[in-house]
Amino acid sequence: MKYVLVSGGVVSGIGKGLTASSLGVLFKSCGWRVTSIKIDPYVNCDAGTMSPFEHGEVYVLNDGGEVDLDLGNYERFLDVELCRDNNITTGKIFKHVIDKERRGEYDGKTVQMVPHLTDAIQEWVEDVARRPTDPSGEEPDVCIIELGGTVGDIENMPFIEALRQMMIRIGEENFCNCYVSLIPVIGVVGEQKTKPTQHGVKELRMLGMQPDILFCRGSEPMLDSTKEKLSMHCQVDNDAVISVHDVSNVYRIPLLMNEQGVTNLLIKKLQLVWKLPQRLPAWKALSDRLDACTVETHICIVGKYTGLSDAYLSVIKGLLHAAIAVNRKLVIDWVAAEDLEPRLKESDPEKSAAAWELIEGADGLLVPGGFGVRGVDGKVEVCRYARENKKPVLGICLGFQSMTIEAARNLCGWENANSAEFDEETPHPVVIFMPEVSKTHMGGTMRLGKRRTILQPDCLSAKLYGDVTEVDERHRHRYEVNIDKVGLSIPLVTNLLLCCNSPLIALYFTSNCVMLRPGAGA
Repeated sequence: MKYVLVSGGVVSGIGKGLTASSLGVLFKSCGWRVTSIKIDPYVNCDAGTMSPFEHGEVYVLNDGGEVDLDLGNYERFLDVELCRDNNITTGKIFKHVIDKERRGEYDGKTVQMVPHLTDAIQEWVEDVARRPTDPSGEEPDVCIIELGGTVGDIENMPFIEALRQMMIRIGEENFCNCYVSLIPVIGVVGEQKTKPTQHGVKELRMLGMQPDILFCRGSEPMLDSTKEKLSMHCQVDNDAVISVHDVSNVYRIPLLMNEQGVTNLLIKKLQLVWKLPQRLPAWKALSDRLDACTVETHICIVGKYTGLSDAYLSVIKGLLHAAIAVNRKLVIDWVAAEDLEPRLKESDPEKSAAAWELIEGADGLLVPGGFGVRGVDGKVEVCRYARENKKPVLGICLGFQSMTIEAARNLCGWENANSAEFDEETPHPVVIFMPEVSKTHMGGTMRLGKRRTILQPDCLSAKLYGDVTEVDERHRHRYEVNIDKVGLSIPLVTNLLLCCNSPLIALYFTSNCVMLRPGAGA
């Protein structure tokens, strides 16, 4: 087993996830099987209870794991199926060690950060790294480990120490240390500054880790003089200082790395033997096709967390993939659901008018999920507008609940119809709490992960999926359409999806597993 560690310094959110995913693409292009692990140094057991404003979206895996959004990047880039254990958190590790201590498995020893916690981290990594991630069922050849946060954070220390020990134990020829850093440009002269990276690498070396490859983020290509300076001060070969500057789309990043010799660097460091001649033409074709799309399609996303686009990352990627498939240039217009509520027309008419102008000008609308009552009136209102004006719309999770509520109120005449989440006393609860879900605990208690849906022949869902009789879909919800009110929302959905004047919304539906069958959930 070969391991590649991707860590970072200077600032968080610098692109370690895309770097790790792109490295995986390079390995796969040569025929090696790849798996990925994301280490998040927060004390939460998983991402399931974290605010989208703080952490972005919660990505759901087939086994029901609620994990960091970077695992979504791994699955999309590498075409692999990961599990909840591919996301390690401080909370998970502490819980694992404490549970062992409570069972008496440490034979009365004093349980310490070193060696017990660091040993647990190494055991976890090596166990998960060997689990198959593709239909072949074979063990991966390479495991890419992304360490969240920035080097030097107190939260990172146990993980860096564990990985340092692991590197020594398995041999440096089986471990490649990649470091992602920022090269800021200061002042009107536009000088590329290396000092932040120098200090970041110094911090890493103080912890016993020497980077083998430096990935340097910046808006423009790195100058040769900048590379030489970093090479000298960070003790990294000049050829191993890689410029990861802004490109036209993220699918060009693996190509950018390959052009600078990263594949050969990895092979040399890890003493790998070529399995196949490198195959990247299809990846280049994908990047070129995306850049060639010029006909714009405006999709308006009406959400609760529009201040942070990462809260809807998988939705964005799904729309982008659909746009590529139909040769359209995707333009996303963001509208906060609260800005569409009727009350805002009186309190802030300008803000309300601006939001509705985007809605009216969009080619299609997408109403995504969320939790809590804030903004729901706006989501219901935009669903009404879409139905009455035959505007293509797709409701996901809370968005589909909003479509159901709107249909019940305005098509069925149930004025007070609502979801039990927002009004437990409503006489027409068209969306209800699922009885098998806990009301006392939050983490990991929803309906989560892959479930199989059986589709009726000739129904709209089957046609949108491509005339199939069953489909596997991933869930994350506590509420579902009330089985006693079956059929209320289906005419609305049929009407809206069939009036799509752009294929983008319908295509997104077929590729992203949104269920519409009665009783199937929100």
